[in-house]
Amino acid sequence: MTRNSQEYSHKVAIVGASETETVGKLPDRSMLQLHAESAILALADAGLTIDDVDGVATAGPTPAQLTEYLNIIPRWIDGTAVGGGSFLMHVGHAVAAIQAGYCDVVLVTHGESGRSGVGVGGRGAAPSTIAGQFETPYGTWGPPSMFSVPIVRHMHEYGTTEEQMAEIAVATRKWAELNPRAMMRDPITVDDVLNSRLIAWPLHLLNCCLVTDGGGALVLVGEERAKDFPKDPVWVLGRGEAAAHTLISQMRDMTEWTAAVQTGKDAFEMAGMTHQDIQHAMFYDAFTHVPMYALEALGFVKPGEGGPYFAEGHTAPGGDFPMNTNGGGLSYTHTGMYGMFAIMESVTQLRGEAGARQIEDLHTSMVHAPAGMFSGTSTLILGND
Repeated sequence: MTRNSQEYSHKVAIVGASETETVGKLPDRSMLQLHAESAILALADAGLTIDDVDGVATAGPTPAQLTEYLNIIPRWIDGTAVGGGSFLMHVGHAVAAIQAGYCDVVLVTHGESGRSGVGVGGRGAAPSTIAGQFETPYGTWGPPSMFSVPIVRHMHEYGTTEEQMAEIAVATRKWAELNPRAMMRDPITVDDVLNSRLIAWPLHLLNCCLVTDGGGALVLVGEERAKDFPKDPVWVLGRGEAAAHTLISQMRDMTEWTAAVQTGKDAFEMAGMTHQDIQHAMFYDAFTHVPMYALEALGFVKPGEGGPYFAEGHTAPGGDFPMNTNGGGLSYTHTGMYGMFAIMESVTQLRGEAGARQIEDLHTSMVHAPAGMFSGTSTLILGND
C-alpha cells in the first residue's frame, strides 16, 4: 500500500444495492438472469437505469457475456475472478477506476445458480492441470475435502476443538433466526452440529455452508455525486487484496491465512483505522473455521485464540463484536461465491435497514473474503459517515 493510500478513502460510495428478490432454490432462472435481476434492482435502488452505467465488474460470466446480455457498452470493465472474494476486489478496483476518471457509475454484479445449475458451465480439474496431477488423485476434490486440511493442523498446533467450531455455526444460526430471508432458521446446538452427518473430518454437515441460487449487485459513484441519490451513501474507507497460491497443499502456513495478514493491514492503513474502530464484521463462512482464521489473520485475536473467542459468544446476538448478522453462508445463503452477500449485509446494516437484527449506532463494518481455497483474500472497510 502506498503512503498516500488514505487519499482514496471516502472518495467513492455505494449508492445502490440489492439482491435478487429471493435466494435459495431458483430453478427458473439462469446464472445470467440472476446477474441481470440483481443489477436492475440495484440500479432502481439508486434511482438509475442501465443506460447510466459506464463501468461493469463481474465474476462467473465474463464481462463481455454480461454486457451482451444487458445490451450495454461500458468504457471500463473488470473480470477479476478468484472465487468468493472477487466482488470485494471489484469494489476496490472501482474506487481506483472512478478516481482515475475511467468511468463514473460502476455496476458490480453477482449471480449464481449454485444449487440448480442453470446456465452454468462444466466443473472440475482436468488431468493435465497441476491440481489434476497432484491433489485430485489423492482424494482432495471439492471444497470440504480441501478446506478441512488446514483445520486439522490448526487443531494440532493450538488445541482448537470441534466444539469451538460448532459454536460458530450456532452463533451464526442465531442471527439467521432474526432474518426472514434466511434459508435455515431453526435453532441449533453444539450437539446438533457434532451429531450432523460427517462430510470430511472434522467437518460435519452443519459446519458447511449452504448450496443455493441467488445474486446481488452494487452501484458505486464518486464523492461529488454520492449524496444525490435516494439513500445515504455507504463509503469505501479501506481496501486490500492479495493472492498467494492455488493448491491448498501449497499454503505457506496451514495455521495462518497469510494473504489476509496483508489485506487487513492495507485496509486499516487506507482507512486510517485500528481494530477498535470496527463495530461489525462480515467474515466469509464457507465453513465454520474460515471466519476463525480471518479473525486471527486480521489481528483481532492472536493465533490460536479464535476458537475460544467464538465459543465465548462475542459474535452472537448480544455479543460485543457482531459478525455475519444475516446468517452467513452457513445459514442465510451461499451460491458458491458468497462475497457479494457479505458486502450486501454490511451495506444493509450501515443503512439501518436490517430490521430485527439491526446493530444500533453502527458506523463502520469490515467485510472479508477468501479467493479460492485460502488462496488469497480481499478486505473492505465500509462506513456511513
